[in-house]
Amino acid sequence: MNVVTPFTSSSPAISEAERARRLSEVNFARGSVRYEGGILSDEIEQLNVRYIAGEIDSDELTAAILASDTVRAA
Repeated sequence: MNVVTPFTSSSPAISEAERARRLSEVNFARGSVRYEGGILSDEIEQLNVRYIAGEIDSDELTAAILASDTVRAA
């Protein structure tokens, strides 16, 4: 028996327009970091993916980045 369980998330789904806006925002930040000679860590990139997908909001992204090993090591 195949039973499909719908995916439920505690965070609301974001629109395609919002996803595109978030992607543009992250790409701008990536470019800024690269311009300064840096490269974003895998940890930060994983957070960016979650932000673009709508799993976390901007405040949560900022808090997670500030709490990351990458920032603490700098």
